[in-house]
Amino acid sequence: MKGGFQMSYDATEYNDAILDLFLALFLLILLVFALAGYIFNALIYYKASEKNGFSDMAYIAWIPIINIYSLFLLTAKGDDDKAVRAAALKPTLIFTGLLLFLFLIPLIGFISLPIMFGLWIYYSYRLLYRWSGDTGKAVLYTVLSLITGGIFHAIYGLMHMNQPFKA
Repeated sequence: MKGGFQMSYDATEYNDAILDLFLALFLLILLVFALAGYIFNALIYYKASEKNGFSDMAYIAWIPIINIYSLFLLTAKGDDDKAVRAAALKPTLIFTGLLLFLFLIPLIGFISLPIMFGLWIYYSYRLLYRWSGDTGKAVLYTVLSLITGGIFHAIYGLMHMNQPFKA
């Protein structure tokens, strides 16, 4: 075929290599942000647990997946320490069950994702409420956290992790 466009294999291989490089760089940046987010959340939950009477369980904040118990423990309601810990265990088991459902039955497990996201939003609101002591502020801070992709939550948490809860 004369005059037609014929692609060189060298150009295609070069384009594939550039695409692979950009993909690897994107994944590396994503990994760095995920690791930074994990460290910030673990530090916030660790320090808040120590400051608010859960120093014996603070180390859990650093253990992947199990650290969700720290969030539920910091936001649980109860009359005494035993009741608070029991109240924190229930959403932890629900969240863990949803996570297992997601990975064990992937075709329909995706249904658990919005439920898990809703649980995380609600308990993040409760944590922000306990720090601020005001429902309106907690709602605003939760919305700001969603808009900023959790950056506001991390900044606010880092600023208040060494303070006792107001509510």
